[in-house]
Amino acid sequence: MSGIEVGDLVVRRSHGGDIVFKVVGRGTGGTYVLKGLHLRLLADAPRADLELVDAKVLRDEVLREEAVLSDATRRVFERRSRQREGSLLRAGSAKKYTSFDVPGRILHLDGDAEYLRMCMKTYRQLRLEAVGRSVDEECQPALVEGLLKEYRPDVLVLTGHDAILSGCKKKLADLASYRNSCYFIEAVRRARLVEPSRDELVIFAGACQSHFEGILAAGANYASSPNRIFIHAYDPVFIAEKVAFTSIGRTVDISDAIGASVTGVEGVGGIETRGKLRIGMPKTMHQS
Repeated sequence: MSGIEVGDLVVRRSHGGDIVFKVVGRGTGGTYVLKGLHLRLLADAPRADLELVDAKVLRDEVLREEAVLSDATRRVFERRSRQREGSLLRAGSAKKYTSFDVPGRILHLDGDAEYLRMCMKTYRQLRLEAVGRSVDEECQPALVEGLLKEYRPDVLVLTGHDAILSGCKKKLADLASYRNSCYFIEAVRRARLVEPSRDELVIFAGACQSHFEGILAAGANYASSPNRIFIHAYDPVFIAEKVAFTSIGRTVDISDAIGASVTGVEGVGGIETRGKLRIGMPKTMHQS
């Protein structure tokens, strides 16, 4: 039986190899700590349950995820084009002037540095102004107020890892049943001390299996996870993008926002929220 090292990519036999993980450490009793390659999931498993990922499985996983991202990105740009054309036609200015977009600015705090890098790359591909900070979940409540005052974003993302603790699946209403939901809830509460209005500051908070109802009650506009499922690393990005590129004069359609995510309604949900996009004109020769 070959050895497993930190950094290896593996699947769990007991789960039919459904998720590709990266080995990120050693646990207790000879177990390994695993992190989903694209799902915001932390798990542990014994060596006997682990199987190294071969080249074909890895290639299929990468191609599948590239297709997911490519399709989501294509839909984003198609939607923006339709929205811009409709807005200018309503204003009677489609043929008179060229226009420019001023989308909402995003501050993204992530408990996982690797996921954050993936998200920041996607924000750039989506032409969004975003600042990212790698902040452990338990530290987010202490730092969020200062970061909000420093960057003054329109959209705040608070995410990382979460989970229902072992033996707690029958106590889902109890906040103590979750690994990190209490930190997301407290970070949202402190963010609302800086900006109470859900229209002025739009907040997405949560990770895999998070206490959805508690996070919304604390003041978030969007949260995970209604059905306590695993969410995709890019879910917060596409929710934030939808808000940032919806006109300030419109309410973001909840079903459209959820539909923009990778996971869908079982993984993310929220409330009616005003968009953050402002369209300006004319676009001058000095603007890129």
